[in-house]
Amino acid sequence: MANSAGVDTGAQDAHGRGEGTDGGTGAGAAEERPGGTDRSLGRRARHAVVVGGSLSALLTARVLSDHADRVTVVERDRFPDGPEPRAGVPQSRHLHVLLASGQRAMEELLPGILDELRENGSPRVGQPDDLVQWQSGSFYRRTPASTHLLTGSRPMLEWLVRRRVLADPRITVVEGTEVVGLVGDATRVRGVRLRERGAGTRHDVRPLAADLVVDASGRGTRAPDWLAGIGAEPPHEETLDTGLAYASRLYRAPENGEGPDCHGYFFVGDKDHAEGGVVLPVEGGLHIVTLTGLRGGEPPSDDEAFAEFATRLPHPALHEWLLKAEPASPVHAFRSTANVRRRYDRPGRRPAGFLATGDALCAFNPVYGQGMTIAALGALALGNALSDPRRTPTTRRVQRALLKASRQAWDLSAGADRPLPGARGNAARIRAADRPGAWYLGRVVARAAGDPVVGDAFRQVTHLTSTVGVLFTPRVLRAVLFTPVGPELAEPQPQREPGLARPVRG
Repeated sequence: MANSAGVDTGAQDAHGRGEGTDGGTGAGAAEERPGGTDRSLGRRARHAVVVGGSLSALLTARVLSDHADRVTVVERDRFPDGPEPRAGVPQSRHLHVLLASGQRAMEELLPGILDELRENGSPRVGQPDDLVQWQSGSFYRRTPASTHLLTGSRPMLEWLVRRRVLADPRITVVEGTEVVGLVGDATRVRGVRLRERGAGTRHDVRPLAADLVVDASGRGTRAPDWLAGIGAEPPHEETLDTGLAYASRLYRAPENGEGPDCHGYFFVGDKDHAEGGVVLPVEGGLHIVTLTGLRGGEPPSDDEAFAEFATRLPHPALHEWLLKAEPASPVHAFRSTANVRRRYDRPGRRPAGFLATGDALCAFNPVYGQGMTIAALGALALGNALSDPRRTPTTRRVQRALLKASRQAWDLSAGADRPLPGARGNAARIRAADRPGAWYLGRVVARAAGDPVVGDAFRQVTHLTSTVGVLFTPRVLRAVLFTPVGPELAEPQPQREPGLARPVRG
């Protein structure tokens, strides 16, 4: 039977091939039988379950509502009534940004959402002109912005998205309930096993039938255990952990306006200077400050020691800002920052009708600010795969599309983390084939601070609006290979440079 998102639920064999039109061996009649499949994709399917209530889960439910009669979102927490942090998103009290590509994807999924964010106070910060940014030994020139960040809080964004998505009558939510397993077998998933959270509910497990189950439960997903529980193979996991930790605190900006005319500070840690720090505005007239350090040099969660940690940064500008600002919250620490990618696209005995997305598929070091953007890009990729008139949307084919949506972000995050001291995991090794690219990228980063052409191309890649090919356009290539690095800026520019941004086009 075609599942609730229109995905052909033909089983994958031991080599990861799908039956029927996805490279399998059987044509098969359109029929429904116990353990069988229905390849008649022309009729609308029925019920999809999304595990988790995160941003990725909500956007996934939004897309699935176009392809299913009904969608059920299962969330362990109780959702707050407004833009408040919740336990199920432990990093929600920390810095979040929505990259340019994430803004475009979010607007396509929920037209008008960017206006809602701005109306609710989400600041728009231009790069590089609105920031005092230090990276690789130099401050950036504050040339006119070629791209922008949205820097409002994670709870605000989730609340606005949740309000929009759950207003759809085709989408229902089951709160205070956790998924404890799958219904089905190694051939096909037919639903989930649910249990209400709370004392005395351990044995009160009930099934919920579904034609498609999407795991969007985050980096702590239990899906490998769920799959093993029905006789299927869990995915191979790629891991890369630098031991990076960060701590965050809200502040009210200094009233005297001393210092550079800017919206925030950005000190990027690297292999030569492990500590980093960011100050960015959020709604309500507040700024969020996040300080980072590697294993053995973690920032403190103590209120008094927090500002002192900023003296380790390569310039006192951020520390001086902290001394003049007014603390508006306790310090909150976060330690789970490993890059983890689960390779559901690789061969294995896995069931049809089960997909993974968001951090349950690919989780990044949060310091690079990619998570919310990939949640939106993944939802777009899901919708495009399900609507593709040229290809049958088999489980494996859709899963590949979801992984592809996160590939560039993974390459950037893992590529930046591998050279850091103490990097561990089966994806930590720097291969000989990676060295030429790393050498070239190092030259890009060294010139991005002082050369607006190189800097714009670099931002297009990090904002995921262009592929890395933009770094090899003639103008950028000449600058990277044949132009010496300009003089380093030892001090931040107090004012923005005049001029008009001219983005590089790939």
